[in-house]
Amino acid sequence: MAVKVLIKRKVNADNSKELDVLLRQLRALTLNQKGYISGETFTRLDQEGASLVISTWQTLNDWRNWWFSDERKVLQDKIDALLGTPTEFEVFENV
Repeated sequence: MAVKVLIKRKVNADNSKELDVLLRQLRALTLNQKGYISGETFTRLDQEGASLVISTWQTLNDWRNWWFSDERKVLQDKIDALLGTPTEFEVFENV
């Protein structure tokens, strides 16, 4: 059963260009992961710098394998350091 992962971030405008580079690297790695289906990125209209990514995976196990991968952790640590706060993740399953 497919899972959706909601990924929430808020970035200061001063760091947006550097964040874009890191997110492109993360997206490129994600595209090659087993079970990855798609991703959509949204920006909030009422909060500057706030974004939401909806990532779709074939199974929870596929997502977990990506979540625990060293390559993701390295980039995620850089992203969170740039944001100054941890990225929020919420995982949902179709019912």
